[in-house]
Amino acid sequence: MPPYNPRGHNRRGALFHSLVLASGFIVGGVIQQVGRKFMPPGAAKEFFTTGVTPSLGPMPVDLVILKFALGPIALDVSLLSLLGVLVAYLIARSIF
Repeated sequence: MPPYNPRGHNRRGALFHSLVLASGFIVGGVIQQVGRKFMPPGAAKEFFTTGVTPSLGPMPVDLVILKFALGPIALDVSLLSLLGVLVAYLIARSIF
């Protein structure tokens, strides 16, 4: 008898979802750059390729014998990058 799998229980781990999300943002970033380069100027290009870029840092880290700074770390999110996440999720769902 197969193990009990309650409805809504996710059998895939956090690593799987992180990899899908990361690969989706990479694919979406590539699609965004292609759109910025090859789409004709106009409202559609501005709508699809304009992104929001939240950033974090720089954060200084002082470990007494070692001192360094992390960042700044930024994430460029646009409609096309979210489309890349959706495509990566659909592909991963169909494969697994």
